[in-house]
Amino acid sequence: MEGSSAEAALSVSANSIRITDVTQDGDVLTFAIASQKLNSSAGVCVFRMYEDFDWLQQSLFSEENLPGLQGIIFPPLPSKALPSQSNTQTKALKQLGFLALGQDWQSYCKALEFYLQQVAAHPTLCKCKALDSFLINSESPGKQRGRKGIFNRLSQAVEEMRKESHKDVDNFFQNERNKNTNLAASSKVATEKLLDVVMTEQKLAVACGHFATSLHLCVNQDDAAAVAFSKVCLKLSDVIEAVKRNYEKVASNNLSTLGLGLDLESRYQESEKEMLFRRTCKLIELETVRKGTEKAKANKREVMEAFQKAVEKEFNLISSVAKQEIERFHSSRVKVLKTFLIGWCELQLNTAKEFAELYSQHLEACRNMYSE
Repeated sequence: MEGSSAEAALSVSANSIRITDVTQDGDVLTFAIASQKLNSSAGVCVFRMYEDFDWLQQSLFSEENLPGLQGIIFPPLPSKALPSQSNTQTKALKQLGFLALGQDWQSYCKALEFYLQQVAAHPTLCKCKALDSFLINSESPGKQRGRKGIFNRLSQAVEEMRKESHKDVDNFFQNERNKNTNLAASSKVATEKLLDVVMTEQKLAVACGHFATSLHLCVNQDDAAAVAFSKVCLKLSDVIEAVKRNYEKVASNNLSTLGLGLDLESRYQESEKEMLFRRTCKLIELETVRKGTEKAKANKREVMEAFQKAVEKEFNLISSVAKQEIERFHSSRVKVLKTFLIGWCELQLNTAKEFAELYSQHLEACRNMYSE
């Protein structure tokens, strides 16, 4: 997904960006971000906290030298993780969803890594100087006060609802808004349903673990019948332990592939929704200015017409950028989801083959027990 124009604007290769480690100190997570210099074997490693990622996002929102900025579908930055809440599953899941699961914040790191790769591969956002600074400067940029960007003007909920229902003058954008509404709702439901599946698999794995352990309590060597029963319990414990590992592996596969893919899809649909809303706000502004121009008195008409032309020019530029972004977005999301789906199928198929072989071995061992 990375183009040559993106690489030319950065001093590092966009597809080389990796989060290689994360350390936790109380409520603070520090991420090690590695990348490789362009046309060089030299590597770069910087350490960043979430506030640094937020600073980068705000810097992207505030780029005044990028024409049609409001028409861009910004890569979605995951919400801030609060490690102190990690032991309160309900709060963590509500805050981060799939990204709250997994060991040592691996899923969360993967989401942040993918965010950086998407920004670096974007043909326009890659030109932002803040991105290059974020990736190569050893000093943390988060200490700088980030300017508030365009998203901070997405006012109150009632106002948003009124503007979101405003009919578009362009059928292309009206249809895209309708599709986005449906896809955003569907992807959110699909993500929540798969999350329920993964959590159920994890609970079943825990239950199997308890059951396998409890079977060891039945071991007794008092007489021949007790010894025979003990052998059955121990073998059954091995089988249940294998079932437990299977549940764990299947849940891990769901989490690391399809789960992350659906989570990203859901957040990206919201990002497109925000872009379409910004354009709708500009459309309403233009329509308001046109009405004002029509009602303007003769001595103010020239000024109002000049202002109208400026707003029209800005709206047309946003619409032009938005159309390009939507085309790129749909092409990108298909490729990304395809990659996650293929990875999911391959991992689950390998897991199924692995445990089918293991279950066959256990079955053969059980048959041998009864033939003795």
